[in-house]
This record gives sequence, structure tokens and C-alpha cells, in this order.
Amino acid sequence: MKAAWIGVGVAAVIGIAAVAALSGIEPQEARVYGEISTENGSPILGDPEAPVTIIEFGDYQCHGCHNWFLNTKPLITRDYIETGKANLIFVDLAILGQDSWTAAQASHCAGDQDMFWEYHDAVYNNHEDTIDGGWASKENLVRFAGEIGLDADEFKWCLDSNKYADRVRSNTNEGKSNGISATPGFFIVGKDGQSDLITGAQPYITFKHFLDEMS
Repeated sequence: MKAAWIGVGVAAVIGIAAVAALSGIEPQEARVYGEISTENGSPILGDPEAPVTIIEFGDYQCHGCHNWFLNTKPLITRDYIETGKANLIFVDLAILGQDSWTAAQASHCAGDQDMFWEYHDAVYNNHEDTIDGGWASKENLVRFAGEIGLDADEFKWCLDSNKYADRVRSNTNEGKSNGISATPGFFIVGKDGQSDLITGAQPYITFKHFLDEMS
């Protein structure tokens, strides 16, 4: 009887993995910070064992997200991520338009080639202040991939297949369920799971206050 139950358990695990693979949500190590799941978000930027985690909910077409990427993220990277004091996870909150959904899926396609963060940066470096204005069209997203050295054919196949549509939907729902209704939104989470919410593209000094308090 015990052996039979073990067999059922193994079958269930295999079944779950198969469903996840078909949906584009591949099994990953559980990454839950307080009540926030990031298991379908980006790879962790920085030391996974850092005492503080910054969870960014963002949209690639978001003007504020772009400003934060240009003006605040470099300082946080220098002072906290590169020094091992904090790490960063980006979670899609694709709410501004169809190109937001496509760009978010594209980032995960780049992740298949271990270049999520390089592609993430490329998209923001090509950002224009329009919503569904064409700068993040599928054609341009494929071009960005080629410009940073991704296998463009493999990338295009992934994007055309909508492989990561369910992952982007799951991430967007995760943000909404945690009270994020506009981008960017950030949770600063300490080792004990305590978290603080920062809304909008706040300046470096605001993040410094919370990061130092959590450290």
C-alpha cells in the first residue's frame, strides 16, 4: 500500500510538471517573500542570500519604470546589489497595452537563453514614451534580441508560440493581488518576511531609507 501511495505521488508530481511546461510556467525553486510569490518572475539579480530583496512590479511601456531604470536603479545596483546587501527581482505587471504583454513574454524568451537581464536592459534602453506606438512591436523585440547576441530564430519561435503568456498573466495577477494597481511598484522585503511598499518611481534617497532600515 505504501509503495502504491508513493507511485501516486510521483505521478502527480510528473503531471503537475507536464501541465506547467505546457502552460509556459516551468517548475522553479519556490521564491516566496512574505506573502509575495516571485517564482515566475525574473532571475534574481545579485546574491540570492542577500538580507534584503527588492521586488519590482513593472511594465516595459511604463514611463515611470523607464525613469527608475535610468535614474535610480544604477545607484541601487552600485550601493546595494553589487555589495551583497540586497538583490532585485523583476515581476511583470503588464497593464498598459498589448505591446506590454508581448514585451514581457519576450523577456522570458530571452531568459531561455540565459540573457533575461541583458534583454530587460535592452528593452528599456530602446523605450519611447508611447503606449502601443510601435517601438515595442514584435518585429522590434526580435531586433533587440539580435542586437544583444541572442539566437534570433530561437527567440522568434518562442515569442510567436506565446510560450510565456500564462507566466505573464500569473505575474500580473500576483501584483494586483498584492495591491499594486500602477507601475512601478516595489516591495522591500527583509529576511524575516517583513515588507514595505514603495509606490512609483521614487528617488534613490527614498529607497536608501528603506534598504538601510531593513539591512
